Amino acid sequence: MGCSNDAPNLGGDTVSISCPPGSVRYFISSGDTLFGIARAFNTTVAAIQAANPGLDPNSLQVGRIICVPTTQPPTTCPGRVYTVRSGDTLFNIARNQGVSLSALQAANPAVDPNRLSVGQQLCIPTAPAPAPTPVCPPNTSAYTVRSGDTFFGLAQRFGTTVEALRRANPNVNPNALQIGQRICIPRGTGPAPAPGPCPPNTTAYSVQAGDTFFTLAQRFGTTVEALRRANPNVNPNALQIGQRICIPR
Repeated sequence: MGCSNDAPNLGGDTVSISCPPGSVRYFISSGDTLFGIARAFNTTVAAIQAANPGLDPNSLQVGRIICVPTTQPPTTCPGRVYTVRSGDTLFNIARNQGVSLSALQAANPAVDPNRLSVGQQLCIPTAPAPAPTPVCPPNTSAYTVRSGDTFFGLAQRFGTTVEALRRANPNVNPNALQIGQRICIPRGTGPAPAPGPCPPNTTAYSVQAGDTFFTLAQRFGTTVEALRRANPNVNPNALQIGQRICIPR
């Protein structure tokens, strides 16, 4: 098939034809049919005939230039319009335009990715704006989470409490901190003192992911009530990874 921006030379004279917006010039090749052209350009025979009054579909002339309507982007395109070029695929268009393939397909539901045509128009969705950086409230400082950080460890390091960290970061899951995540640290008076030694007949233990007083009691052969007595200042419903507690023997 011959889609071109320049008309072919017929009998030594260059034939000039101007196609309306939303269509491309196409010169007919041997074996072409309106049905085949329509399928290649993701349009219809009726649309081609409407763009070329007087065109006889049963007597196409090789070398004749016709106007072929191209698929238009959705009227509510949430972005910008892109015109397909030679060699384009939906994958490389998505990559070059900085959007995902799934987002590009969602913005162009009527487009067959295996039948892109030169001159076809696609809708390139606008990438969502990055989430705004949270603004820390007064009397707190911004902090970027590092590997191994926990609310308990940060509270110890910055001289604050886990509860104060929770209040300063109401939308943060303390058990799912992400490296690089930005949180707010309440200003304290310096590093908190290290927790005192465990009382007699108990052993120090650092809380791990998934721990609860119930599972710890089962694992260490004790009871939830004994754990509560050995840790009077610990909230069993808000254990933090890395938190130090005392396990009765």
